Amino acid sequence: MTAVPGWLRRAVADMKELAGKDLEDIAITAGAAIGALDGVVRRQERWSGAWRQRLALSAAAATAKQAGRVEDESALRDAVLLTRPGDFLSVGPAGSMLLAWRRLASTPAENLLTEASIGAVLDDLGLRRDDEAVRDLADDLRQLSAGIGMVGMLTGAFMTAERHGLGRALGLGPRVPLLGAEAALGPSARPRRSVASSVATSIATDPERAKGLLAAQARAALRAIDLSAELERRADRLLAVAPKLRAKASDAVVDKLLSDDAIAASENIAGMSDRGLRRLFDRLVELRAVRELSGRTTFRMYGL
Repeated sequence: MTAVPGWLRRAVADMKELAGKDLEDIAITAGAAIGALDGVVRRQERWSGAWRQRLALSAAAATAKQAGRVEDESALRDAVLLTRPGDFLSVGPAGSMLLAWRRLASTPAENLLTEASIGAVLDDLGLRRDDEAVRDLADDLRQLSAGIGMVGMLTGAFMTAERHGLGRALGLGPRVPLLGAEAALGPSARPRRSVASSVATSIATDPERAKGLLAAQARAALRAIDLSAELERRADRLLAVAPKLRAKASDAVVDKLLSDDAIAASENIAGMSDRGLRRLFDRLVELRAVRELSGRTTFRMYGL
């Protein structure tokens, strides 16, 4: 379990009021928070899939709210998990936002900033630009990920997306690091001067905005770390009771619970009947190894 130092929590909490604070100090605190988060990502725990997908759900809810929609996390989960497999046209605009973040959360780091990956996410969000615009955005983000200093890296992604008309919809500022993305470029890569200059100019002309983006990054990083600690405790409980489960294909159910945000009670799992799956979930809830997430008596969903 990754422990967040007390001084870091105090420093992040102190950033609620940014007036009079030095940009460099805020950047150092944000960098420390991102570094602590990176430690969670690099552990590659068995439950990390559930963690990433839970973060994707949170990011999608924020994106939907920014877009003026009313769907919360529960409604977004319903839109995707209660849709028939392959029938993604039925998830609706908000559900598509969740699919976009789920795609980001499950994309390998080396493929995250490719044109194909970014284009697919924009398609899910209903924001697809022409191929040239996607290519330019992908190139700019790759150049930024090569590293232009802490302030530039943490604020540049949001500013670049905004320059391409996507900042509000993607909300990249406080969320890109939370999906575990790492630069896929070699150590000799350097950002294009135009991109680096543009970010540097934006920061110099509006340092208060840069402070706000950095503070948002730091707060989001600590929230993600705290969520990882909670899910780790829940995953440990699930793994402790797993040997007691005698239902056929229970191992597959446990693996899926550790790798995803939630499972619908109607999930099609090889070797497991509908009735058997419901009974298994009832047993897991009884053992306090999983939670029922919908609060309903029908169309239930279960997760860590």
